[in-house]
Amino acid sequence: MRNFRHFTTAGLALALSLAAASSALAQGKGLDEPFRAGYMKALAGKTVGYIPVAMGFDLTQGWLDGLKKELEPSGMKVVLRDPNWNTNAGAQAFTALIAEKPAVIVIHNPDVQTYAKLIKKAEDEGIYVIQINMRSAQPSTAFVGADWVEIGEKQTMAVVEACKGKSNKIAIVQGAPTAAASAYTLKGVENVLAKNPQIKVVSTQAADWDAAKAKALTQTVLKQNADLCGIVGFWDGMDIGTAAAIKEAGLTGKVFLATSGGGEQKGTCDLVKSGAFDLNLSYDVPTQASNMASMIKWLVQGGIKPGAAKQNIYTTLIPVTKDNAGKDGTCWKLAAK
Repeated sequence: MRNFRHFTTAGLALALSLAAASSALAQGKGLDEPFRAGYMKALAGKTVGYIPVAMGFDLTQGWLDGLKKELEPSGMKVVLRDPNWNTNAGAQAFTALIAEKPAVIVIHNPDVQTYAKLIKKAEDEGIYVIQINMRSAQPSTAFVGADWVEIGEKQTMAVVEACKGKSNKIAIVQGAPTAAASAYTLKGVENVLAKNPQIKVVSTQAADWDAAKAKALTQTVLKQNADLCGIVGFWDGMDIGTAAAIKEAGLTGKVFLATSGGGEQKGTCDLVKSGAFDLNLSYDVPTQASNMASMIKWLVQGGIKPGAAKQNIYTTLIPVTKDNAGKDGTCWKLAAK
């Protein structure tokens, strides 16, 4: 009976609202959109904390710019805590943010373990946590990011194709082994290699997301394997060094380099056009930022307990090659600061 009365009351309110709307329209008057006020009230004054691994490169700056663009006009505040590649500083920043009680924390995990307990603590205390691109072992309300297994598979398939009729010798330049992005990409690489036994991996080493280390590793591999036909790299910011080693050896265009990144003009399209990269799989940072912002707007309107849901939004990849690197819209441009 109670439910019946509730539905009857709700139905009566809706009928009265529709009648009022019909009357206003008949008189040629404007209507106040009935859901706007509640939406604006839910968002206004809410704080979103953002902890990247570091600022100063296209991915993290692009995510910050996108979040601000989408959230601040609605009265939300985006606060940055930059640990600058220091995991201890990141953990301290995360702990401090939890104490400040923002509505949401966006976290870019340096590895699978460092922030695991803090993610759980934040959600236990009523704060939504959204993980971007690199996962923790601890799931949270939402993950927005690349499907790294898919990236590893597509990059390796491209390298295998490029090696046909050649030596079939390839190298793998990993990121940080403890990072989810590196481990999952490697799994994708292994999936393809298992189906292509003709391919010989002459080197698989971790460059820890460091371009200088990637260059040094690649220089050594190329000296030992002058007939190398391809390299699978795990991030374009690091693989600038890989490409530099290939160029110095006079092997640009001969050693196929596949990598991945956020799709920014200078770091992706310009380097593909120059021949430094043969394939760059873009996970499209502006779209990722928009996906995060949409998820945040939806969550803060209420109804879901932090941690109750464990949802994923995987990025639709954009393969960037010489065929489309020069076309408008393939890449995005980082705004000048």
